[in-house]
Amino acid sequence: MSKSVYFIDFRTSYKENLPAKLKRLVAVAGLSDKIAPRDLTAVKVHFGELGNTAFVRPVLIRPIVAALQDLGAKPFLTDANTLYAGTRGDAADHLATAVANGFAYSVLGVPLIIADGLRGGGQTAVAVDGRRFKEVYIAAEIAAADAMVVVSHFKGHELAGFGGALKNLGMGCAARRGKLAQHSTVTPKIKRKKCIGCGECAAHCVRSAIEIDAEDKAVIDQDRCIGCGECILICPCRAVRVKWNQAVPAFMEGMIDYAKGVAAGLPEKIMYVSFIADVTPACDCVPYSDASIVRDIGVAASDDPVALDQACVDLVNREPALAGCCLESGSAPGQDKFKALYPEVEWSLQLDYAEAIGLGCREYRLVTL
Repeated sequence: MSKSVYFIDFRTSYKENLPAKLKRLVAVAGLSDKIAPRDLTAVKVHFGELGNTAFVRPVLIRPIVAALQDLGAKPFLTDANTLYAGTRGDAADHLATAVANGFAYSVLGVPLIIADGLRGGGQTAVAVDGRRFKEVYIAAEIAAADAMVVVSHFKGHELAGFGGALKNLGMGCAARRGKLAQHSTVTPKIKRKKCIGCGECAAHCVRSAIEIDAEDKAVIDQDRCIGCGECILICPCRAVRVKWNQAVPAFMEGMIDYAKGVAAGLPEKIMYVSFIADVTPACDCVPYSDASIVRDIGVAASDDPVALDQACVDLVNREPALAGCCLESGSAPGQDKFKALYPEVEWSLQLDYAEAIGLGCREYRLVTL
């Protein structure tokens, strides 16, 4: 049975501006069916790495927060700390980065709470019967919430092909221990012929697992590596590679096991909203934002994360690529933009597995408002 995905484009007029249109979107999508008065409601966002500019802007999240307040809920903005070396690895840096990127109380009128505590150790264990995990570790304050709205920036992703609602749910809501477990199958290796010994990967490695050897080549200590994948993005020569045929299915299945654990704790109490704008090639975790691969399309909402992600993929892929973006193939309308970005990654695996374990349905009905 198909699920409804509600959609608005970015056209506005004096009769209805974008904030009003966003409030109408979440209302029609059934927000009042999910949220009760006094519900402590986690608004799961990505605050953006410092230097990244493609994350969903706070001014666009504010109407969603206002809609929750209109229902009598008590919303708070939240995200969990990262594994990699960056500006969001502990709560102090994470909050400072969020404020620098515009997520201030004065803008949104709600508190910011880092869901897994000061150093990422705040976690709640949840039993799941997954292919990769039987127990998952969810950020404690997300697990403690009464309800949640998952606000995602839909874009490319170097390990998952694309990042949308499912990744925001599974990876984004995991405590540090959970993120580490999900990345445990990712084992990057250096292609020595391509490596120029610049040291960028070593400088950005949170575990100091990379060194430059006597031949001016990077070497990864596999015992210290946590598989966060930052070196893949950082390398200017594309000298870091992963055994994709082994790592990708395991990574995606682990991520979906975690998504199942999060969703199981909030049955019938989650709504998903995805912004299909600034569709960059890589995650908002990198400290830069490359040019968007397609035009700004719109915003979609659903109570089904699988249907929502499938709809977002389809909306992006039916577009022609923008001139000047990084795509060297797959540019025509109807061609797979995410496969063109990451040929080794079969992005559909995350949707297939999520559907198989009952997280949602890939078949959807797009309702344009």
